[in-house]
Amino acid sequence: MGSYSILIGLSLAVILSYLFDLAARATKVPSVLMLLLSGIALRQAADYFDVVLAVPKVVLEIFGIIGLIMIVLEGALDLKISREKAPLIRRSFFAAALILVVQAISIALILHFWLRVNFQSCLVNAIPLAVISSAIAIPSVANLQGEKQEFIVYESTFSDILGIMFFNFALQNNFAQGTSVLTFGADVLAVLVVAVLSTAALAFLLDRIRLHVKFFLILAFLILLYSLAKKLHLSSLVLVLVFGLAVNNAEHFLKGPLRRWFRPERLSEEVHQLRSITAESAFLIRTFFFLLFGFSITLGNVLSPQLLLQGVLIVAALTAIRLVYLRYIARTDLIPELFIAPKGLITVLLFYSIPEKHLIGEVSENILFVVILLTGVLMMIGLLLSRQEPVIGEY
Repeated sequence: MGSYSILIGLSLAVILSYLFDLAARATKVPSVLMLLLSGIALRQAADYFDVVLAVPKVVLEIFGIIGLIMIVLEGALDLKISREKAPLIRRSFFAAALILVVQAISIALILHFWLRVNFQSCLVNAIPLAVISSAIAIPSVANLQGEKQEFIVYESTFSDILGIMFFNFALQNNFAQGTSVLTFGADVLAVLVVAVLSTAALAFLLDRIRLHVKFFLILAFLILLYSLAKKLHLSSLVLVLVFGLAVNNAEHFLKGPLRRWFRPERLSEEVHQLRSITAESAFLIRTFFFLLFGFSITLGNVLSPQLLLQGVLIVAALTAIRLVYLRYIARTDLIPELFIAPKGLITVLLFYSIPEKHLIGEVSENILFVVILLTGVLMMIGLLLSRQEPVIGEY
């Protein structure tokens, strides 16, 4: 395949993704579903014309990691912190934490008794299926307003972060022992310290550098810090969230002597441009990730009745647990909150991070695709129902 053919394909992919975004706003069909189905269609066309195009897993993983960073940063840059929002943040955090843990343990127990595999391996495989994908949820609720939108943004972001922390905890050799809890607590403390220090350094660079290319320099530093923290098995997504929240709410953190080093008014001007560049980058990365993931799926395997039944049962269990929490514990609205819990980028990334000794043959990329597809359809239903409501209620 020639260079110009590749450039034509890449350009068409970006244009198609923009058209999907426009269609999603009009139809409420998530653009991610359109990208996934387009990827499958491209795979079918390639097979029909005997075009061999292998997608290395590492390429998909790199796109996914960068996309996750960009999307969480984009969400954090849209959130304002205030005392009035403290109850909302608290509710979204507890919703993300409790639903994640209960869903992961429930799916793990189902796998454990069904497949007779040790519980730790089942839990490691179940966590990716329980994590809400902020990469899908955040862009999909752009047209919602008020606390409904903010709740979903906070909940999905917290779910990503807590999901990674829970996943790292489940992978420990001394899992379910007292020492593993101590190790986990030390990791959380370490990542918070690193997050504060790195945020101060990045905010200083953002304020003082006068180069026209400084925004991608900042993003490069952020990706570097994220990757180094990940190498140390820390929950590195916290770094991204803390940085985004700090620079977007600088006036709350920069008091007294700190104003001599950081100028909130300058930071607010720079954040506007950073937000725009981050949103464009997130869109681009998300486009290629989901197209490539769809292309990597073999349609014949997905259409297996047994696989579809497994996917339906998993999604039904996840939705039932979410329903119980929202209705009887949180006592809050169900539309669209019940339906907006999509699986996606973070699900695939965590699955690819499972060590070989914990892999379960019955839990494959194909089941991930079915779960992503079904939760995307549920999200579409939730958005359609919310559009029919005369007034968008608040918590």
